[in-house]
Amino acid sequence: MQIHKEILAAFPGLSVAEGDVGPLSIQEKSPALNALSDEVVRLVRERYTLEQVKDEPLFRAYRDFFWRVGVDPTKTRPASEALVRRILAGKTLPAINTAVDAYNLASIRTGIPIAAFDADTLGGALAMRFAEEGEEFLGIGMAAPVMLHKNQVILTDEDAIVAVYPYRDSDATKITLATTMVHIVACGVPGVEREKVHSAYELVVAYLREHAFGIR
Repeated sequence: MQIHKEILAAFPGLSVAEGDVGPLSIQEKSPALNALSDEVVRLVRERYTLEQVKDEPLFRAYRDFFWRVGVDPTKTRPASEALVRRILAGKTLPAINTAVDAYNLASIRTGIPIAAFDADTLGGALAMRFAEEGEEFLGIGMAAPVMLHKNQVILTDEDAIVAVYPYRDSDATKITLATTMVHIVACGVPGVEREKVHSAYELVVAYLREHAFGIR
């Protein structure tokens, strides 16, 4: 990924880990993944409480980054924190498909937000840059595009914006049952060690290989 120099100057220490994983055979659900989900939920409840999760240093680093790019993290949570909070509040985790559910569990377990794209929908290599005022973005679950502002950090391919970093991926590149190759980006911010970001990526790869790998 090309990270523009303006991003590196504004956010020293920001790092990513990325790569393609496949070929995949994605299903709606699997008993083995359900068992992994139960294990991850148990570990979260042992490790965190709802009252103190916002003060965890890892989640605080992402919250600080959100404030700097004009996103209120009390309204739009960093993805990993949002999933942890769902568990602590007694809510069920989203069940999308075995690939999405697998990388969500890796994000919960490591605390690192994960971006994921159907690799066959991407138009070339990714780049990270600041948004231009007035650029539009349609994320997963959005009814209509939103207007971006200048200090937001985005990921683009050669044709379009594919993510607002590090919390919302594009609807056009989302993972479906028809996806056979996934491009994963483990998303770091200042204050999060590069090794933790890389370890999160490796865990995503391991979970995908265990729960969504195969040839149709």
